[in-house]
Amino acid sequence: MTAGDTHVPVMLAEVLAILMPPGREAAATPRFCDATFGGGGYAAAILEAAPRCVLWAIDRDPDAIARGAALAARHPGRLHLIEGRFGDMLDLLAARGVTELDGVVMDLGVSSFQLDQPERGFSFRADGPLDMRMEKRGRTAADLVNTLPEAELARILSTLGEERHARRIARAIVAARRIAPIETTGRLAEIVRSAAPRDPSGIDPATRSFQALRIAVNDELGEVERGLDAAARLLAPGGRLVVVAFHSLEDRIVKRFMAEAAGRAGAPSRHHPAALAAARRAAPRFRLLTPRALRPGAAEIAANPRARSARLRALERPASASPATPATPRGAA
Repeated sequence: MTAGDTHVPVMLAEVLAILMPPGREAAATPRFCDATFGGGGYAAAILEAAPRCVLWAIDRDPDAIARGAALAARHPGRLHLIEGRFGDMLDLLAARGVTELDGVVMDLGVSSFQLDQPERGFSFRADGPLDMRMEKRGRTAADLVNTLPEAELARILSTLGEERHARRIARAIVAARRIAPIETTGRLAEIVRSAAPRDPSGIDPATRSFQALRIAVNDELGEVERGLDAAARLLAPGGRLVVVAFHSLEDRIVKRFMAEAAGRAGAPSRHHPAALAAARRAAPRFRLLTPRALRPGAAEIAANPRARSARLRALERPASASPATPATPRGAA
């Protein structure tokens, strides 16, 4: 959330406790990556907690990188801002000579700054252009709702928003755009509300549709999958990956990835002996630090309602584990 220029990161104490076990903060030069810089809350806390560390901070939003300049000036030579997608972490860091990290933190989804700026078009709380692009380039949400076939719109709303009334909403969108292009968040929200019944939970009927379009515009789920793989490959022995997710689609991907990395995926069928043999040979390369997702406490939720849906999961490459297959940056020989 924001309070003036102050960004309050979710579950900060838990993130720091896992990312920096006793002794880690005093290591010679621990190397960390805040893969989703956003408002810089995690980055600032890591830099303060580990005064010898070097931190690389990645964000695809040019506004976030611009905001980070003041923090970088307070920590000269220690905070390195990188504009780009965290799914490209391997390439972005390799270009700067970084091949191993002691810790990576990811705070998935849209940032508070993006939600609180009507001109970015992420929220229906205030009317603004129907944009939703984190990078400020590429297709906008307006492009999707005004050009996609009804069936494709319904698929996006259903799969990415888990919207039960996806077909009805898609039909209403197509009918409305025949009258005039849908160009603002306010008009889209009105269309969705006219087509979807009020949710008994009190959630605005437009919430899931806006979520689905935002995820589609920014390929957020694909980015999560690529980012998790890149982060795991970059972890040095003893390195830790901490991920905070805010909705079930993201958390499901994180949960599955970490379970498989730690060798906790479901066993293959006994009717496939080759798969069983391969499973026996494959030793887990990581240790799951959170058998169950951690949740924010009641006090934090009361202070920051946006924390309510947060789920924290973490993974460690044991110091004794063999290193991961070396990652080759795309384009390298």
